[in-house]
Amino acid sequence: MYKQVMQYHNTQYMKRKIIQIDEEKCNGCGVCIPNCQEGALKIIDGKARLVSDLFCDGLGACIGYCPEGAIEIIEREAAPYDERKVMAILVTKGRNTILAHLEHLRDHNETEFLNQAIHYLKENNIDMSPEKEQVKQGINDLTLQEARNQTHVHSGCGCSGSMEQDFRIDLEAVNKTSEPDVTPTNAPSELRQWPVQLHLLNPQASYFRNADVVLAADCVAFSMGSFHKRFIKGKTIAIACPKLDSNKESYIQKLTSMISETNINSLNVVMMEVPCCGGLLQMALEARKIAGRNIPVMKTIVSIQGEVISEDLM
Repeated sequence: MYKQVMQYHNTQYMKRKIIQIDEEKCNGCGVCIPNCQEGALKIIDGKARLVSDLFCDGLGACIGYCPEGAIEIIEREAAPYDERKVMAILVTKGRNTILAHLEHLRDHNETEFLNQAIHYLKENNIDMSPEKEQVKQGINDLTLQEARNQTHVHSGCGCSGSMEQDFRIDLEAVNKTSEPDVTPTNAPSELRQWPVQLHLLNPQASYFRNADVVLAADCVAFSMGSFHKRFIKGKTIAIACPKLDSNKESYIQKLTSMISETNINSLNVVMMEVPCCGGLLQMALEARKIAGRNIPVMKTIVSIQGEVISEDLM
């Protein structure tokens, strides 16, 4: 964090990352609330509100869950995040919530906050059995899969896109029992145009006219071996990352132009299962709304090991 510390009315402030809510976009649905385990958000007067700078860690766990794209991370002067005050809230919510929070800190490499959380549990004699010993060890030996098995739920931190996972064991087992269907020499590219990154694309390009367009998250093609054959054969492709790319308003403008002016036939938004990918679909739906042309928009979710989990027409 960028620690430019200031003093206002005996309160210490620092310039740091923290969420900001666009009240015009927020519809008060409350989906973000359970996904902010730190308790920084509440629905007040029909809108999601940041109730205290002290509880917001600025890591954006809530962003991927907002269906309206009303939450973003900005940098401003704010009261420092207080891990001990957060833990005081979390211990009232039960073991699973505490474990999810510890995993959240670990996956963002927030070692200092993680140690503070563990010390809080020790100092207050909070029994995490049967996970008590792992908590004492700083959950350094707690793997992602073990955490999921123990909590019986997916972590609500919204950060699964950055969690480390190793698929080599699974792949080795598969390779021992079956031959691959294709090899690099007999799997030709199905790409029909260049460039593919949405920032670089001209929405008026001829290859968009009356085309079926695939809007894919950057990571999809790397996780899915059959991506070319399954999704882009005979299609026009655009790729983007809703979490890391800048100037997303330009994305909405380009998609709007494709729908209203270039007359694309359909749009298939192909995303990873991680929550941060949800912004891609929201941009597509916003563009369709602005364009005023109700083209079919398909939402396709792909697992981090390349399996299609769901396909829904929006």
